[in-house]
Amino acid sequence: MIKVENLYKRYHNHHGSDWVLKDVSIEIPSNVSVGLVGRNGAGKSTLLRLLGGMDSPDRGRIVTNSRISWPIGLSGGLQGSMTGRQNVRFVARVHGNRDGIADIVARVEEFAEIGKAFDEPVKTYSSGMRSRLNFGLSLAFDFDVYLSDEATAVGDRLFKAKATKAFRDRVGKASIIMVSHSEGILKDLCQAGIWLDEGKAIWFDDINAAIEAYHNSSGKKGKGN
Repeated sequence: MIKVENLYKRYHNHHGSDWVLKDVSIEIPSNVSVGLVGRNGAGKSTLLRLLGGMDSPDRGRIVTNSRISWPIGLSGGLQGSMTGRQNVRFVARVHGNRDGIADIVARVEEFAEIGKAFDEPVKTYSSGMRSRLNFGLSLAFDFDVYLSDEATAVGDRLFKAKATKAFRDRVGKASIIMVSHSEGILKDLCQAGIWLDEGKAIWFDDINAAIEAYHNSSGKKGKGN
């Protein structure tokens, strides 16, 4: 269970800034995979970062007893001066897997498919290579909830299929909270949905209903412009 209570978040700039998320209160049940829908800039990636502990709210709080991954698909969180292999070893030690470090390194290297770059500094990687490494690293640990920010859009067709299968294999064992421009992926992997609109978050028990609400709203706003 993840409880989001009276959450506010905005990013300040010199011209003032609106709330990205405004008084969001929502409860995400355990073992339910959720798709986040909304226009660009609606706060989908921001909510994922907050859930994953990579950012902090301005007000409110997130309460959970679940082990939550960092957002897979984002290229941040890796140390640029360290190689991919060194990053994996470091994260494995932080997560208390000292006895299984070699196995984790091997699994990540195989999944990421970045070849010799695995032993080169991460600062030399493309964004896609960083995302592949991030994806493989996340899947090397047993989280209760996996966060995905366009993770299945990384790489060529074969890697995208591999990424989608990796998530599908985890459905039932863990849950996923996912951002994706592919509605087919959301419908395939998620049961419920959250529609983010003008700082608010609306829960839907059915991902199809969330997508429909988003489309209906987009159509109305388009006609009014």
